[in-house]
Amino acid sequence: MRVFKEEQRFTQWWLWLLLSCIMLIPVYGIIQQLVLKKSFGDSPMSDNGLIIFTIGMFLFLVFFLFLRLKTRIDETGIHFQFFPFHFSARTISWSELTAAKTKKYRPILDYGGWGIKHGSYTVKGNIGIQLALKNGKNILIGTQKLEEVNSVLKSYENKILANEI
Repeated sequence: MRVFKEEQRFTQWWLWLLLSCIMLIPVYGIIQQLVLKKSFGDSPMSDNGLIIFTIGMFLFLVFFLFLRLKTRIDETGIHFQFFPFHFSARTISWSELTAAKTKKYRPILDYGGWGIKHGSYTVKGNIGIQLALKNGKNILIGTQKLEEVNSVLKSYENKILANEI
């Protein structure tokens, strides 16, 4: 049987520009307050508070470097892991599904953006694998490989159809 694998990261230029610009604010504050000895802002933080805040912002930026969505489709089902929120892959077996298809979605309007939100696991783009589970829940897993996913899902179609009997 066929196997599909995909790993996605947050690589959008606009996201990294935004995060970098946000990071510049506390760095500028440290330069102002600790190097130039001028208070940063109308109600400045203590020097230690500013350092701790800057380290926290830097760690937040590094956190985005580690975020990744891994997807695998094989004979046992659909596996996904959104690291570091999931330390191991979650598996939806074929027997748990009533449907699996790709769909175009509106990230902000439908789910409030990318990430883990309301049953969606997305990193970028607007194409996802829509899973309908027997328990009535729906899961959307983002993908950047529409044609490859469609081809692999088609090869497992008989496993999903067997669940409807």
